[in-house]
Amino acid sequence: MSDLYLPEIVGGGYGEFWRWRGRYRVCKGSRASKKSKTTALWYIVNMMKYESANLLVIRKVFRTLKDSCFTELKWAIGRLGAQELWEVKESPLEMTYKPTGQKIYFRGLDDPLKITSITVENGCLCWAWIEEAYEISSEKDFNMLDESIRGAIAEESGLFKQVTLTFNPWNERHWLKKRFFDSPDPDILAITTNYTCNEWLDESDKKVFENMKKNDPRRYRVAGLGDWGITEGLVYENWEEKAFDLEEIKKLPNIKTIFGLDFGYTNDPTALFCGMADQGTRTVWVFDEMYKKGMSNEAIAREVTEMGYGKERIRADAAEPKSIDRLYDLGLTRIRRADKGRDSVNNGIDLIRGYRLIIHPKCVNFLTEISNYTWKTDRATGKCLNVPNGEFDHLMDAMRYAAEDLGKPDPYSFE
Repeated sequence: MSDLYLPEIVGGGYGEFWRWRGRYRVCKGSRASKKSKTTALWYIVNMMKYESANLLVIRKVFRTLKDSCFTELKWAIGRLGAQELWEVKESPLEMTYKPTGQKIYFRGLDDPLKITSITVENGCLCWAWIEEAYEISSEKDFNMLDESIRGAIAEESGLFKQVTLTFNPWNERHWLKKRFFDSPDPDILAITTNYTCNEWLDESDKKVFENMKKNDPRRYRVAGLGDWGITEGLVYENWEEKAFDLEEIKKLPNIKTIFGLDFGYTNDPTALFCGMADQGTRTVWVFDEMYKKGMSNEAIAREVTEMGYGKERIRADAAEPKSIDRLYDLGLTRIRRADKGRDSVNNGIDLIRGYRLIIHPKCVNFLTEISNYTWKTDRATGKCLNVPNGEFDHLMDAMRYAAEDLGKPDPYSFE
């Protein structure tokens, strides 16, 4: 560590973020703004600097931590050449700085008792990192997390208590904007970063944003520049986020499952929509999801089966007939092609808009998409067109495929 020159490792654009010692450090950033990697580097560097510091890393749903913050922190350890100094465990997710026993804990908001009951062995729990903070829809839940950073700090240690929030600014109506960006507070650093401060992007990466700027200015302002997303022209407003007991919903008369699969790979995620529908009350309960990039057909079949849905009827994107046939051969024997006729998109949207959607809080990717799934606008007039934007549409498409089975008899089964 002593031979490393941190500016070369961390890069530019985050000087104030790196030096801030106030209670709240908040960074909304566009895609490729390196906010998560910079945050991960900061924590590894400073945990090795402050021998009494311990870190709590949080996301709304625990299962999303391994492929996000945990991976970023492991990358940061390698970037700093400090692998021999850290013990990294996946079961349970935990990192320990060997010379002092300091720890990095990982928790999900879906198990709040595990957050409030943390007791550290050495030093104090003085830092928290909330990644994808926009997933936390309730400010009350954030306050509970904030209170978990507690305990006395010796003045001579130089330590300080701090909560860091990093997120993409999809929705200007989110409580994060009012709490941290609209009200000046000397204890808050609230910054916006974007891809232009990422010196490690190559020309092809930059071209993606330049094309976005030219072809989709509204999307560019958010995904490119990190401005707040304006949620005018939402396709769906017939939904609410609400926890429910899956076993109780299964007991309702005439309930049926609806599953939909949208294919992706390198740039887009493969998305599985999992819902239960009651046509009598015109209600759909969204209870689970799969949302991953880089999945082969074999990986899709394995994941769906491990989730317990291998024997469910799944409507999949008709544009991928070879993938559907392969998934059938791999054991998903009730997978079928979705209809892809004329006006199938708008007809599917109209059907879903006739239902009330109740979304379980653990379906964080679904919540993100439906909160940002909008109609395209006419450049000249600014009026909404009857065509949905091609952004935030993976689970939305999967839901449309699944909705084709509404009205068709099919017994509910997880067997």
